[in-house]
Amino acid sequence: MANLKDIRRRIKSINNTAKITRAMEMVSAAKMKKAIDSVLAIREYAHSAWSILGNLSRAFERYDYGLLEIRPVKKVLMVVITSNRGLCGSFNSQTIKKIMAQVNNPGSLIVNRVGKKKINPKIDLEKVEIDFITIGRKGEKLVQRLGKKIIATFPELTYLPGIESVRPVSKIIIDEYLEKKYDKVVIVYTDFISAMSQESKIRQLLPVSKIDLEKQIADIDNLAEEYDLEKPIKEYKIEPSPRKVLKHIFPRLIEMQIYHAILESNASKESSRMMAMRNATDSAKEIADDLTLMHNQIRQMKITQEISEISAGRAALE
Repeated sequence: MANLKDIRRRIKSINNTAKITRAMEMVSAAKMKKAIDSVLAIREYAHSAWSILGNLSRAFERYDYGLLEIRPVKKVLMVVITSNRGLCGSFNSQTIKKIMAQVNNPGSLIVNRVGKKKINPKIDLEKVEIDFITIGRKGEKLVQRLGKKIIATFPELTYLPGIESVRPVSKIIIDEYLEKKYDKVVIVYTDFISAMSQESKIRQLLPVSKIDLEKQIADIDNLAEEYDLEKPIKEYKIEPSPRKVLKHIFPRLIEMQIYHAILESNASKESSRMMAMRNATDSAKEIADDLTLMHNQIRQMKITQEISEISAGRAALE
């Protein structure tokens, strides 16, 4: 039979744990509200930015501009967005599964898109090289365990960064691609759907893909048709010249893609952490209730036993 003192000690310990998880839930709820407000505020701009980027990539495919250049994929740069800490449910595990799947089978990574067509180079998958840029320490630790190369890491960008904080990331990505060190750049992030639901995504950053941009816009909500992405481009009038304009506008729009992915991941992280702490609090309360019931039952049994012994002793004396 369990000791009443041990049960009381366990109940006290579990109640203290519930207080901690409840406090963490409240902190995460406050952070989640700020994170969701930030990502909702940026979505309208992201719609317009990605629409422009998709239309420009389609309208100027004939121009030999570096960020539009399609080449056989032999080396891939993967940008990974995770958290610095745990206790956030399946947020990191979903991203880690996505990364592991791509590392173990990079067949989809080497595919490039031109319009509606897919270009799948004939290359031994074992020869495909994947390097990483990590945002968040959890992703950094995973890549280190895999023995892959990390060309840059940014653990400080995991909570509500400003757009200026993202520029070093986008500069590295663009410079490495223009120097032809990598043939494709993808980003792995978690798309915020609701406080109860988040989904890990992998999207192509470079070369600029109209198909991927349309998917990203459609993922935000169901209003992609408002941007007329399926209508043919009639005319773009650009001054002073297409090359000069594209040279400046493409980096800014790619920067916005990265910034938006970080905000989506941040909102997903805080939502997942809040729900994880809420579930932990509820579980702690259930365990404490079960232990309290057990404590009361054992106590009642002992009281009943003592009464029976006293009654039996009195009967023997009589």
